[in-house]
Amino acid sequence: MPADESTVKTPTDHVFLGNLYLFYAFDVGEEINLDKLRESGSVTSLPLVLPKYFKDYHIPLAVELPHPHATSRCISAKLYNFGAISLTYKIPFESTLEKLRKDLIGIENKFQEQSIIDAGTLFKRLKQFTTRPKFFQTKSSYLLIQVDTAALNIESTLLKELYGSVIASALRFETKMLSEYQKNEILESATGYFRGDLIVIDTEAAFIYDAEYEEILDLFEFANIQYLELRYFDRVLDNQLNILYEEESRKVPLKACIPFIGTLSSNQVDDLGKLKVDISVITERLENSIKLGGEPYFSELYALLNDKLDLTNWKETIERKLTIVHDIRSVLQHKIDSIREDILTTLIIVLIIIELLVGIMR
Repeated sequence: MPADESTVKTPTDHVFLGNLYLFYAFDVGEEINLDKLRESGSVTSLPLVLPKYFKDYHIPLAVELPHPHATSRCISAKLYNFGAISLTYKIPFESTLEKLRKDLIGIENKFQEQSIIDAGTLFKRLKQFTTRPKFFQTKSSYLLIQVDTAALNIESTLLKELYGSVIASALRFETKMLSEYQKNEILESATGYFRGDLIVIDTEAAFIYDAEYEEILDLFEFANIQYLELRYFDRVLDNQLNILYEEESRKVPLKACIPFIGTLSSNQVDDLGKLKVDISVITERLENSIKLGGEPYFSELYALLNDKLDLTNWKETIERKLTIVHDIRSVLQHKIDSIREDILTTLIIVLIIIELLVGIMR
């Protein structure tokens, strides 16, 4: 039951209990051979139970952080076969939201550094089982503020009314209050399953006031992984396009133009084709890893995450760049084919001339 106006405390008076969940993801290579890594004993694998909305294939490998490590806050370490490491940290808190908001930047900076150390320790163990290993090429992070509902007897509507400004500024990692426009923009997408629940999702962080929140933690982790891979592919395509735009890269190697020999050797066209296939396959795997049909609440949350992280726009950008890569590949292939035809034609003409000369000399 909502508290009477005379008994409602000011926002700075309430002490909240809950946890901060920090999700970090690193791209460390093209592919990790999870089977060989598991058999080698280089890492200690752990049992993994995923929510029902995750499919059974392309399951990551849950592992234990190698000892010694400086933190006991890491509650999950997962390795993905497409070359990604995912770490999740859980930090309990007992504080007013105002104080928590001021402490968030320091906490986040601390665990940014800790996540790099922990991921680096894992990378040393899996490096030999990784194709084209590199630590690290791209990194992404996301913060989840989870508040216990049992500790506070406040309805979600009253919580939003009293603490909306503090929540909104905390999700943007700001120490000052945001404008009413910015606050309303963040809070307008607030949702919840039961009447007393409140979930606010933003671009870098989310706020959860829900007694049964554990099942959606994997959804946030998965969205962060998707965000990581899409940014990585966008960066790879940018680098590839920059190379292609350079004058030297548009020169077709002589070896690639030689009939028969050129088809057996690797060239720019083959590299572009392989890049396009790799990106398409991994993007498709990520999209098909979860199945939210018949789960309207999870679908709504995932749609909000998709919108806030701008995943759809990242996908469209990658598709456009893949189209450009395809067009450049077609132009290069056509150029190589034309040169090969010219070489074959020239060889035929030379052979005919030689045959005529031999006939005349006889």
